[in-house]
Amino acid sequence: MIWEPSRIASRPSQVGLPMDATKRRKLVTSLAIGSAISVVIAGAADRTSGTALPKQQGVLKGKAAFADFATEVPGARRLITKADLPEPYATASARNFPRVVSRPEGAMPKVPKGFIVTEFAAGLRNPRQIITAPNGDLFITESQPGRIHILRGVKNGRAQVSEVFATGLRQPFGLAFYPNGANPKYLYVGNTDAVVRIPYKNGDLKASGGAEHISDLPGGGRLTGGGHWTRDVKFSPDGRTLLVSVGSISNVHERPNMADERRADILAFTPEGKNERIYASGIRNPVSIAFHPRTGDLWTSVNERDGLGDDLVPDYITRVREGGFYGWPWFYIGSHQDPRHPGEHPELKGKVLVPDVLLTSHMASLGMTFYTGKQFPSAYRDDIFAAQHGSWNRARRVGYEVVRVPLKRGIPTGEYEDFMTGFVTPEGNPWGRPVGVTVAQDGALIVTDDGTNIVWRVAKG
Repeated sequence: MIWEPSRIASRPSQVGLPMDATKRRKLVTSLAIGSAISVVIAGAADRTSGTALPKQQGVLKGKAAFADFATEVPGARRLITKADLPEPYATASARNFPRVVSRPEGAMPKVPKGFIVTEFAAGLRNPRQIITAPNGDLFITESQPGRIHILRGVKNGRAQVSEVFATGLRQPFGLAFYPNGANPKYLYVGNTDAVVRIPYKNGDLKASGGAEHISDLPGGGRLTGGGHWTRDVKFSPDGRTLLVSVGSISNVHERPNMADERRADILAFTPEGKNERIYASGIRNPVSIAFHPRTGDLWTSVNERDGLGDDLVPDYITRVREGGFYGWPWFYIGSHQDPRHPGEHPELKGKVLVPDVLLTSHMASLGMTFYTGKQFPSAYRDDIFAAQHGSWNRARRVGYEVVRVPLKRGIPTGEYEDFMTGFVTPEGNPWGRPVGVTVAQDGALIVTDDGTNIVWRVAKG
């Protein structure tokens, strides 16, 4: 399949104009690639088998489709549409920040009947995004310490090798191997303020050289709740285009002088970091991006805005149209005007794309992947799994789970399904927070969790 970009996205001059790539700043970054830091992997594998599903009447719709931690159970399927959205400020804007507690004794994530969860690796520090190398090694960004970790092999549900591949990075998140295919030469890394690449060949457990600067990015961003500093990186199926996701620096561009240029976008470059352009815009925080393995469509997992009430605005997972505008900051979920920008940019009202799959608001949708393995039942083939880090702007907690998005020949139905739950105590305190998801070489689903600093493995039971 040849991936053919069409045209550059554009939007009004107030926020994030398409930029002249020749005016990009040049920032030379020198990164230390360091020594191994061992991670403790416990002996016997903790595990839990699947949970039988409660009886329910098909797909949950309307108000019933909006979840909270008590109603999130493996197998519950939900459909939220734009017609289900309440008016702004239908409820107060909550400040219900999570208090992450120690994992209760014996607590394990819950998965559907027929699956089993094991503690694949423990003792990592802030494990975030995860990808699978062509040789089957699992690469994980540990964002706080600024390093990349490798897990290799599996025995009795546990990783057999644990090594630090690279250190000295700046809040790394996204990872991508280049070129596409079985024999990459580089590992690209999305630092918070730049894309860099590290020499790599299959089987390397240590970086063989330093990080090479590819392109500057708008750096940082620590909004209420802690987000928008992540930068994901992916290559188009034909390998000609590097896509980089960059979240906004603000909730909803509350002041005209806020530095949101080149943000709330998916940016596109050559693999060498040249010819920067905006691929799609108006996406408040496109935390993770991924290409469908068969259709070649670009998808993204998005954190929408806060402050409008418990059930506004839904986070979403969607195909991304090149040149598409998704509303931020003036509109949301189509032509809904944000009340904090009354009457602004009426010329855009009919041009806002509606996302494919609406999630319960404030779930904090992070990493996503397509299930390309053969271990799970065939119905899961090419479906999406996405990690939900969990809410703060909702009176009843929601998220803290992994969801499945069913597709039919690459086309979404609009529904999503709770798949891996149980990270919240009955009192409403989270003990785990899923971040990244990938498919292992043997077809297991691997999930990073920066609440427990554990990497989980979900396999067929």
